[in-house]
Amino acid sequence: CATASSSRLPPDIWRAAAAPEKLPMTLHDYLFTLLLSMAPVSELRGAIPFGLAHEIPELLLYPSCILANLLPVPFVILFLRRILSWMQRRGGRLEKAASWLERRGRAKSARIKRSELLGLYLFVAIPLPGTGAWTGALVAALLGRRLSHAMLSIGAGVVSACCIVALLCKGIIHIAGL
Repeated sequence: CATASSSRLPPDIWRAAAAPEKLPMTLHDYLFTLLLSMAPVSELRGAIPFGLAHEIPELLLYPSCILANLLPVPFVILFLRRILSWMQRRGGRLEKAASWLERRGRAKSARIKRSELLGLYLFVAIPLPGTGAWTGALVAALLGRRLSHAMLSIGAGVVSACCIVALLCKGIIHIAGL
């Protein structure tokens, strides 16, 4: 009888079957989290929830995501104008993509231009779609900001965004009882 044999199983097996334990983080999970943090679409706004879901220790997760998110920023600021002009010279789809990027950056920079570095900080700090370190670097490059000033504003914004995303994730996890 199924009920007779199942009643002999230790209670730990029933608990494990009802709510399987998460596997501990792997190197693959950690590296993928870093890549998510460096990617222009997800940035740390996507990397932190992924890292928390894969149980990466928070003391490792947050600083790693911040550093990985900031890693491409100086390259974007330093080389974006050259890359856009090269793309425009090539013509075709590259020219269209360069024009789209430039229009997008100029549209975002109109709001930031008034308040300079504080505006850049706030733009990066608010974790909404279309904001973040990549777009902040695009705006800084198009506005001709010095790398040191732009990095300070963008870095502070990334740290603030990390705190906001972490608090939101932890709140949702707490509310959901996960």
